[in-house]
Amino acid sequence: MSNQPQIKTLGELIASGYKPLNVKAELRKNLIASYQNKTNVFEGILGYEDTVIPAIERAILSGHNINLLGLRGQAKTRIARQMVNLLEEWVPVVEGSDLNEDPLQPITQSTKARVEELGDKLPIAWMHRSERYVEKLATPDVSIADLIGDIDPIKASNLKISFSNENAIHYGLIPRSHRSIFVINELPDLQPRIQVALFNILQEGDVQIRGFKLRLPLDIQFVFTANPEDYTNRGSIITPLKDRIGSQILTHYPKSLETAKSVTKQEARLSDFQKKNIHVPEFIHTILENIAFKARESEFVDHKSGVSARMSITAFENLMSTAERRMLLNGETKGVVRVSDFAGVVPSITGKVEMVYEGEQEGPYNVAVSLIIQSIKQVFTDMVPYVTKIRKKGKESGPDYFREITEWFEQGNTLNIYSDMSEKEFVKKINSVPGLNELLEKQKELIVDPKEIVVVKELILHGLASISRISRKEIETGYSFGDLLAGMMQGGEGY
Repeated sequence: MSNQPQIKTLGELIASGYKPLNVKAELRKNLIASYQNKTNVFEGILGYEDTVIPAIERAILSGHNINLLGLRGQAKTRIARQMVNLLEEWVPVVEGSDLNEDPLQPITQSTKARVEELGDKLPIAWMHRSERYVEKLATPDVSIADLIGDIDPIKASNLKISFSNENAIHYGLIPRSHRSIFVINELPDLQPRIQVALFNILQEGDVQIRGFKLRLPLDIQFVFTANPEDYTNRGSIITPLKDRIGSQILTHYPKSLETAKSVTKQEARLSDFQKKNIHVPEFIHTILENIAFKARESEFVDHKSGVSARMSITAFENLMSTAERRMLLNGETKGVVRVSDFAGVVPSITGKVEMVYEGEQEGPYNVAVSLIIQSIKQVFTDMVPYVTKIRKKGKESGPDYFREITEWFEQGNTLNIYSDMSEKEFVKKINSVPGLNELLEKQKELIVDPKEIVVVKELILHGLASISRISRKEIETGYSFGDLLAGMMQGGEGY
């Protein structure tokens, strides 16, 4: 934050050559400057570079109020908050003004009277752009008094004025957002009569409080957010208000896995210990992000509600915490995230997805586990594409790279992997399965980092279970791998 200007009076302000600029003009001016200086205003907003951001910039250049329409977890509010960066860093206000009035453009009768009385000696204060952002979550109980204002009897009594006097009004959030960015989240949840008050302000600039009409030329950049789910099920935006919102911009989820992974890595809140001491193989990130993509396609998940990017973020945090907890139990200072650690992300999935009727019947836990299995299978078959060539119409169509592994389980051997197993015991258990070392010797491209060798082996086991080459069933504190036929005979359900 640069130093606050030292101008203290209206006379000094006029002598400085200051010229008032409305909010929309400020945003436009500074957006143009950002283009000229090649600076990124919307830092950290990933995946919108060619879609949402250009639309927002066009709206700003056009001087439009904006409605961001999209499902939950699509960075709508974050975008609105970053628009503050396009405001002037400091603006002068009349000291003591309730509505942040510009000294050269007062809008209330009381401030106009002060300007008339004090002239060049009118005291000036300075307002930082961080104070020029107001956000309100729309709920059905929001009232006109909350947003616009109401007559304040106590104020009228103290000032010994009638209720018809403008000074008897206690202003609401919108007038107090004069010369600011005002954001209303979940706009359809506002009662229609409240929305009517909004479009009067947008179009006419007048405010009506208990029959008392004021002409207040409010200078506000409105940004609304709305969820299509809310739009159809819980409420709607009234037509006159929609007509007065200059640009409606559709947001979306990340279109690629790489973008989604970048968002999750950027937004996840990890401790310094986790960042420094827990290694995460890249294919683990891919499995994690794939879960959200699979959920958005799932027949059990309500597509209208969407699958928030927060699901992947919280799932990643839980994944890291699962690994950290295991390390703490075993007194370890370094660790690697395992495929079996995905059992710890189930609570992040069940709490973030809305089920359709079939999903409720299946059960949120089972749906979450199924999404994890599908994601592991996808990543496994992408990493080792030759698995799809093993059998074709019941016949071998290529070398069976996994034969030695599957034969070991067919001989009655089982492998139990426990969630809290130490790294030493985990390596010992995984290495007890013959054929894994030989497979990795032949397929060296599967290993990116030596720390990942044992986790890649574990992935192969989970992957073989996902394509029904071996069985995998959940046990009380982990997973048990075994022969497929034996597992079916015992009623094993897999993951």
